[in-house]
Amino acid sequence: MVTGGAGFIGSHLVERLLEDGHQVICYDNLDDWYSGKRKNIARRLENPEFEIKENSILDIDALRSSLEDVDTVFHEAAQPGIPVSVKNPLKTFTVNVNGTLNVLLASLDAGVRKVVYASSSSVYGNGVPRPTPEDCETRPISPYGISKLVTEGLCRAIREMHGLRIVAMRYFTVFGPRQRPDMAIRKFADLMSSGKPAVIFGDGEQTRDFTFISDVVDANILAMERSSADGEMINIGRGNSITVNEVVAKLREHFPDAPGPVYEGIKKEDVDHTLADNSKARKLLGWEPKVSFDDGLREFVDWFRSSRP
Repeated sequence: MVTGGAGFIGSHLVERLLEDGHQVICYDNLDDWYSGKRKNIARRLENPEFEIKENSILDIDALRSSLEDVDTVFHEAAQPGIPVSVKNPLKTFTVNVNGTLNVLLASLDAGVRKVVYASSSSVYGNGVPRPTPEDCETRPISPYGISKLVTEGLCRAIREMHGLRIVAMRYFTVFGPRQRPDMAIRKFADLMSSGKPAVIFGDGEQTRDFTFISDVVDANILAMERSSADGEMINIGRGNSITVNEVVAKLREHFPDAPGPVYEGIKKEDVDHTLADNSKARKLLGWEPKVSFDDGLREFVDWFRSSRP
């Protein structure tokens, strides 16, 4: 089962699992928080190995009934978005914390073998070493980051009390085809393709460790197949960072008619820099990020152009 299986990361994971010959349940409430979810899974609906359950992770009874005979749960469902968490922290905590607890308890009840949980580099916050190792102090600065840290604690407690095999993957700025409309690269592309300037918050010298979607999917598959990472929190990041200014400059190569960026005030809830120490993922999972930022950006732009009206 992939919770949030119609979303950005979840739909790519569903595709890979089906291609690898697995039977897959997509568990998603298909809400209208952002458009495109139904389109993400439309091609899979005729596959006899694919089933969709349109329910919420806040409905523990629906989760229990959907998990019968499920071997592995990839828990991708969440209320994403740091700005959303600032505006509505109650919704973020309700979905991310209560929803994750429901997934863990329902998995225990159903005898699920393993849960692979999608956490976030937002748990680190500012003032941490770069590259950032998993054992450094966590100091999240947004409600979203705090919600992910709380749910990591739930994963740890459930594992220690009940023996459920859980791996928590701390994603670093995932990007690629089907990226959510609220994410930076997609927002820049939306503006620039329409002849408008990209809007950068702060001076643009903030850095991000952008990690391509197929590399993230590879890490999830390895976490399912291997026991070496059970019980661990693992960074999934490419291990290279790039400034926001550089991202916009590279996008302008694809949208040469777009004007230069404009700058607005910095958002206090955004961290200054992210850069993953991915040595643990390499050691425990045998994971190797394969896609460079430039190649990933090219794939994103190709998808972006083909998906627009």
